[in-house]
Amino acid sequence: MKKMMSWLADSFAPTMKEFFSRPWLSGISSSMQKIIPFILAGSLIYCYNVVKSFIPSLPDLSPILNFSFGIITLIITFMIANQCMEKLNHPEYVINAGLTSIGVLLLAIMPVGSEADSIQALLSRLGPTGIAVGMVVGIFVSIIFNLWAKLKFLKDSSIPDFVTSWINTIIPMVVCLAIAMVLVDVLGLDIFEIILGAFEPVAKIGQTLPGFILICLIPAFFYTMGVSSWLWGAVTTPIFMSGIQANIDAVAQGQPALNIVTSETVFTMTFITMGGMCATLALNVLMCFSKSNELKMLGRIFIVPSFFNINEPIMFGAPVVFNPLLMIPSWINAIIGPIYVWIIMKMGLLNIPDKMIQVGQIPAPFSSVMVTEDFRAVLWWLLLFVIYLIIWYPFFKVYEKEKIEGKMEISN
Repeated sequence: MKKMMSWLADSFAPTMKEFFSRPWLSGISSSMQKIIPFILAGSLIYCYNVVKSFIPSLPDLSPILNFSFGIITLIITFMIANQCMEKLNHPEYVINAGLTSIGVLLLAIMPVGSEADSIQALLSRLGPTGIAVGMVVGIFVSIIFNLWAKLKFLKDSSIPDFVTSWINTIIPMVVCLAIAMVLVDVLGLDIFEIILGAFEPVAKIGQTLPGFILICLIPAFFYTMGVSSWLWGAVTTPIFMSGIQANIDAVAQGQPALNIVTSETVFTMTFITMGGMCATLALNVLMCFSKSNELKMLGRIFIVPSFFNINEPIMFGAPVVFNPLLMIPSWINAIIGPIYVWIIMKMGLLNIPDKMIQVGQIPAPFSSVMVTEDFRAVLWWLLLFVIYLIIWYPFFKVYEKEKIEGKMEISN
């Protein structure tokens, strides 16, 4: 075990951190974090609409939703190009690459056929359904600008700097737009549908039980080695967004919501992430009543953030990170949680979320009831808490014993 932990700490984790810190991955990951305020703005309106359903006289705030979360594809396209240029150390292209990506996106997703002149059809493609398209466009524009930047065109010329800057922006901009124009106007391709079609198998796998488990387990596994779960947003965000949007559309048409794997299920409902990634709330409660004074003190310090599903303090303070006794139950929880949620939702014992409420810091079980609109969530949350408590207990008691014995050895 010691050799294994030494390898994880000294070799595997640093390698993974270095891998994820590479400019392209870092740029995409950073862009996912920067769109969160727009997602939260939309989430607030969905929460407001829940209240409005009981008080119809309240004003309609849907325009705020439509032009925040409703244009999330437009925003993420800009942010990916923007952040990739920043991470690739091309500050001169940070804004222009982002703006170019918007132009390319609008050209690429323009509806064809009978809906060619439909503004509504265009706007619908700018919502969460098109996130995968926005990511591809943002990366494509970043690649073109990055290649052009490496040429260092007119670097040592006598042309004034501002003219050189214009030329070095115009050329990659025109190249990006020209390629999109050829694909759409000349070849008649519907790039939006092509990219969605290519992404569909990934989305389908993500909506299966094995996919659900992997989506929860892989970030948890790396998190226990100090690698932030935010890094996986590039993979999970399109799956989550397409899933919740499909649920919203289905309910609007009088059909049941079917997609379990959404951000609402994984984060907002706080079943799988009870207290934060790896379901550390039960561990925190055990620490609060520990026989070890050190663990008891830490538990009482960490408990308030844990109620709001913020567990960086306990992950790095207990610590769970690189602690073999606490890493194992973290991984077990990341498997048990998705299976538990999948079973009760598939059996119709708990509603599948059908509203976009992506605020993961709302205390449970209030958040569980809010996102599912189902009071049974309270009972299922309490039962899962007990299960997590049972999983954590034997590992925690061994760790507690080590702490107490360590203190006794020091005092002697």
